[in-house]
Amino acid sequence: MPWKEHSVMEERFRFIEEWNSGEFGLAELCRCYGISRGTGYKWIGRYEEQGVEGLREQSRAPRHHPNEISREIEEQVIAVRAQHPSWGAPKIHSKLLMLGGQKVPAESTIGAILKRHGLTVSRKRRRTSRRASEPLAHAGAPNAVWCADYKGWFRTADGTRIDPLTITDAYSRYVLRCQALPKIGYTLSKPVFEAAFREYGLPARLRTDNGAPFGSNGESGLTGLSVWWIKLGITPERIEPGKPQQNGRHERMHRTLKQETASPPAKSRRAQQQRFDEFRHEYNQERPHEALGQTPPAHHYEPSQRPYPERLPAIEYPSAWITRSVSPGGQMRWDNSYVFVAHALAGERVGLEQIDEENWRVWFSWYEVGVLEEAKLQIRRPPSSIR
Repeated sequence: MPWKEHSVMEERFRFIEEWNSGEFGLAELCRCYGISRGTGYKWIGRYEEQGVEGLREQSRAPRHHPNEISREIEEQVIAVRAQHPSWGAPKIHSKLLMLGGQKVPAESTIGAILKRHGLTVSRKRRRTSRRASEPLAHAGAPNAVWCADYKGWFRTADGTRIDPLTITDAYSRYVLRCQALPKIGYTLSKPVFEAAFREYGLPARLRTDNGAPFGSNGESGLTGLSVWWIKLGITPERIEPGKPQQNGRHERMHRTLKQETASPPAKSRRAQQQRFDEFRHEYNQERPHEALGQTPPAHHYEPSQRPYPERLPAIEYPSAWITRSVSPGGQMRWDNSYVFVAHALAGERVGLEQIDEENWRVWFSWYEVGVLEEAKLQIRRPPSSIR
């Protein structure tokens, strides 16, 4: 399918802008714009060499005839594809470069070989989501932001329910955990996070959606997990409801996870977990990633310098603040009345910083829970909060 005819230059320029954003892989963008990878590489190269003028139509270079590729090289391409059925031409090209040896054909030539052997499948065009504009933290280094989510449940061949909990490093795309759990919940998910913290250290932020056990619909948005993270010095970061693209890197990993491990599911929970473990190893150590220069995530990840503490540090507040204990029902006492704070903070102490005569800022450690309106005896979320 060619470029849209009504505005060819505009389509090409939008394609280059989205490619330079670093948020989308080449294959995904090419499917979105209805072009081949070869065409995408052509316009990226011309733009880098000539700028906007390079996006204008020019004469096309002749293509090499498939017969110019030796039989040995073609067999090697097919062998790599047989080992990794979901890999396309870019990843096979990178794998052949790592293997060394004879001359490696271009990605377009590898694509032609796969097509000639019936190893390509045309996919339905999928619109690319716009980049998020909300103030989520930029993952500029390993462990700046971890992403976590449940993949969506399914059943193995023996009828066992699987709820995969996944954790990745947003910068390197490194899969830290992929655990087959029987259901969603705090009790089962906390040990998975604890194991990841002990192995890799603590991230600065943990990005999730708003669903349980990560977030709640209360004013504070806190849950047992997020309260624990705050005690560890981790900032809970939740995307906006209905906007999974704000956690787009993690979502794209989920599509690959489903394709390679659950289509169809394994025969049992143990067999499914084995698939997850094998996927995690290959994804981290072997699978080339377009956004990482066709190198695997392991080349870009290193553990955090913040180790998991054996004991949680005590929470202290400035002496000028008022402190209150939160009851098992999630309330605190205020002027002979009770004000609801959050169920997740039961048994904890909060600090209150006076703003003016009628309003107090409520803190849990360094985390702003909300603003207490004394006249209403109600805590509302901070005006700048995106929780």
